[in-house]
Amino acid sequence: MKPHKIKTIGVLTGGGDCPGLNAVIRAVAKAAQAKYDLAVWGIEDGYLGLIENHMRQLHPPDVSGILTVGGTILGTSNTSDPFHFAIRKNGSEEYADVSALCIENLRKHGIDALICIGGDGTMKTAAKFAKMGMPIMGVPKTIDNDLVGTDVTFGFDTAVTTATEAIDKLHTTASSHHRIMIVEVMGRYAGWIALYAGMAGGADVILLPEMPYRLDKIEQCVRQRAGHGKRFSIICVAEGAMEKGGQMVVGRRIKGSPDPIRLGGIANKLQYDIQKRTDIEARAVILGHTQRGGTPTPYDRVLATNFGYTAISLLMEHGVKNHLVVFKNNEYSSIPLSQVAGKIKNVPKDHPLIKAALAIKTSFGV
Repeated sequence: MKPHKIKTIGVLTGGGDCPGLNAVIRAVAKAAQAKYDLAVWGIEDGYLGLIENHMRQLHPPDVSGILTVGGTILGTSNTSDPFHFAIRKNGSEEYADVSALCIENLRKHGIDALICIGGDGTMKTAAKFAKMGMPIMGVPKTIDNDLVGTDVTFGFDTAVTTATEAIDKLHTTASSHHRIMIVEVMGRYAGWIALYAGMAGGADVILLPEMPYRLDKIEQCVRQRAGHGKRFSIICVAEGAMEKGGQMVVGRRIKGSPDPIRLGGIANKLQYDIQKRTDIEARAVILGHTQRGGTPTPYDRVLATNFGYTAISLLMEHGVKNHLVVFKNNEYSSIPLSQVAGKIKNVPKDHPLIKAALAIKTSFGV
């Protein structure tokens, strides 16, 4: 499909919510309408809106005043996979491929191309639609910062800021009660939030999925601090962290979700394990969805706006399709969706921030 033939675009937000989503929607819609004279349709609740044909045309007033608003005005869903969708039939649940229905619904509204805003799961599904002939532009969204090909994703900076503020507050109560405070942050299978928030908040121990920990090493760090008169410790742990030789702690499983596993609860396990070994009172704090909410930071607003504008300009001016917009080496560009779908960007063990943390005696429990 040539760029000049695109008259109408659709935009959806898939997966978990994330600060900055509305900034992307705003940039896409405003640039599409003002610069390229396109009609813009918002697909509600992610891919579920494609399946159920829940779409609405976005006009300038619809995207006005949403730059600083958290969440997404379109709604989202992380449990609706069009290629494996749960359907009730004869009193039982069956799974069906309803992707052809999604394409049909897009055609009903004359949608020529689709802007998909999401993480690795969203991009995996987007890549499948691209193979079916629907022109796609992906925009990288996840607080976890684990999307391959881009140095950073919008939402990450806001999540790190929220987590850091929580760690800052926990320092005073930990010091007052001479406790070990264990702060669990999100990130799924990657430790980016824990690494950055742990460093920014001055955590004494940072535990990452990429570096399985040893309890004796954590105990050693806590006892050394106590020996130097520091009668409290702060541990920042990623939800996907695990003991060496052990397994990640699964909070629950969501039937029908493209990624059914929901991690959570490692802080509670550590609270018991560390208190038993050190005989020092420990408390677990699980930040959970507070990291997803609230007003995006100025950095995320700017990043999200640039991502949205770059997506629509690449599509309309350069004929780029089936790509993900990325921010690499301080420049905006794009890479094929096939290079991203189903992949995770983990924290490398030689990351400069890990080297800096080790140099100032931060423990990683290894």
